[in-house]
Amino acid sequence: MRKGKRALKETMAKDGSFVIQSAVNTLLTEAEALTQAASRIDVDFERAVDRILSIEGKLIVTGIGKSGLVGAKIAATLASTGTSSFFLHPSEALHGDLGMIDSRDGVLAISYSGESEELSNILPHIRRFDVPLLAMTADPDSTLAGYAEVVLDISVEKEACPLGVAPTSSTTLTMAMGDALAVALMRKRGFKKEDFASFHPGGSLGRRLFVKISDIMRRENLPIVHRDTPLKRAVISLSEGRLGNILIVDDEKRLVAVMSDGDLRRALLKEDFDMERAVMEYATKEPKILEEPSTLASDALALIEEMQIQILPVLNSDGTVEGVVHIHDLVSAGIKSDLKERE
Repeated sequence: MRKGKRALKETMAKDGSFVIQSAVNTLLTEAEALTQAASRIDVDFERAVDRILSIEGKLIVTGIGKSGLVGAKIAATLASTGTSSFFLHPSEALHGDLGMIDSRDGVLAISYSGESEELSNILPHIRRFDVPLLAMTADPDSTLAGYAEVVLDISVEKEACPLGVAPTSSTTLTMAMGDALAVALMRKRGFKKEDFASFHPGGSLGRRLFVKISDIMRRENLPIVHRDTPLKRAVISLSEGRLGNILIVDDEKRLVAVMSDGDLRRALLKEDFDMERAVMEYATKEPKILEEPSTLASDALALIEEMQIQILPVLNSDGTVEGVVHIHDLVSAGIKSDLKERE
């Protein structure tokens, strides 16, 4: 029994070592394919980028099988980085979807062998539209390459698959080549993070660049008290306001101070503490404020983090309170500051 357990442990150890080595070999093989492809990048890549830039309409990406799956990802990446693009399945194209191609468009066709039957069948029809046709293929003498005006080499020495048949290194390289095109096009267009955010308004970058304080701040049921209010009454507003702070105003309802939970705790430690005294005596004078509701929420969060405070009152031009933004509101809205980035 003991020998059986020992043998099982030894087998598991060997298998575990084999699995790890297999993963390492796969990554290294695919990395080598990328390195070799990088050394082959030449003027054809630049021609491809310039040709895409000259297209007035959309860049239509097409391919079948694994090339099609990678092509759909490439089209999505292009579309989100400033190059209007969509994926067209070759089989669907033969059954009516060729009508999606306009004379102002261009086509990027992907086939490792360059001889995929479904793709080859639509190439003559694409030619009829007299649109730019770019290709990603491993065979410069293939049918696809013969139709294309620019060919990008996606050949690999070997697949990471131990049988050498499953598309692994080749699909990784194809996807990376698509990324290389997208990045080069971004640079040529001067595509900025603001442009990226406009295509991703629901993403963290979109929220950081477009959401304003006016979209988030609280305007109703604010805990506001007069500067002469006794502390014992102000504490009730502090508790009911659920902001961890109360806003203190003068006779003209202009903000003059803020009292936080922390201010109250510090006041309790004073020997002359008196609940009957005016709240103004224990408040923070000249609190940090915002005077522009159009301030980006990310900038407000950066200020809150930098000053280590909880809220920022938002004031009207006459100094009265228009609203309040709390750190919890910003975090709940998915806002992230660029404080670390600016540092």
